[in-house]
Amino acid sequence: MKQLLNRLINHENISSEEAKQVLVNISNGEYNQSQIASFLTVFMMRSITLEELTGFRDALLELCIPIDLSDFNAIDLCGTGGDGKDTFNISTLSSFVTAGAGIKVSKHGNYGVSSACGSSNVMEHLGIKFSNNPDFLKKCIDKTNICVLHAPLFHPAMKNVAPIRRELGVKTFFNMLGPMVNPSFPQNQMVGVFNLELQRLYSYLYQQSNKNYSIVHALDGYDEISLTGKTKIISNNSETILSPENLDVKKVEQKAIFGGSSVKSAAKIFTNIISGKGTIEQNNVVFANAGLAIATSKQISHKEGFELAKESLLSGKAEESLTDLIELSK
Repeated sequence: MKQLLNRLINHENISSEEAKQVLVNISNGEYNQSQIASFLTVFMMRSITLEELTGFRDALLELCIPIDLSDFNAIDLCGTGGDGKDTFNISTLSSFVTAGAGIKVSKHGNYGVSSACGSSNVMEHLGIKFSNNPDFLKKCIDKTNICVLHAPLFHPAMKNVAPIRRELGVKTFFNMLGPMVNPSFPQNQMVGVFNLELQRLYSYLYQQSNKNYSIVHALDGYDEISLTGKTKIISNNSETILSPENLDVKKVEQKAIFGGSSVKSAAKIFTNIISGKGTIEQNNVVFANAGLAIATSKQISHKEGFELAKESLLSGKAEESLTDLIELSK
């Protein structure tokens, strides 16, 4: 590790094979905490290369506990986090709205590291059980259209990194990896990323897959469609700039999509929105994100997806998916 750190500190890049090997070694407990922290810190100070990102992704996918949900042709909605915006749990809400629209969802998520409340924090607070039991997860996705894949249960190799990430409390390259290492290897994905450079790297990697995908970055910094301005969307068949007007909605102020400063307040906002008591701005942001997920999965237009998302939330179907999942968790 010492040799590798010296190379990185001297602004050298490492190959995808070396990057992969480092994560394998970390999972085998070959490095101490200081070495791991230094390794993470280097990548906060400089850009990650396509080779390095590929190596890290390949290691995590090789080391994960896989689950076969291929019968369900599911989609995952997942953001990298790390945008520092502290919005409400947009991708998690959008996941339930997508499920309510009849699309199967395998939601990959984790506790918040660089935000007040991650996807897993809010779902745990609402009473959703985390499990890596295939029968339970298949039952969930079959009966409620959604199952939750809580990252630590599927990536045991990363237990040596989790406490260091928590203590650092800032985004690391693991934020970049989250959406790419769903252990069910879904064929459909809607991914949010925290900057344009990462969006470009993701698009290179996803072009090599046979997935239906949409990679989004709001140009004012969000890792989701925020409707606070324009959003760049790269999919498997197009590259577009989305404005709120394209969906016939108004631009949203940043404060309208703030997510609260604790798990309790985040869960309250979540419950309000899914039960139909959200503000127009909150609802529109959820419709825009769920709408793109639905459009990606069904290969229809974003506007059509937006309308299906609206119907899912306002008819109570999204809330039904949540209620049924909580019931199965008991």
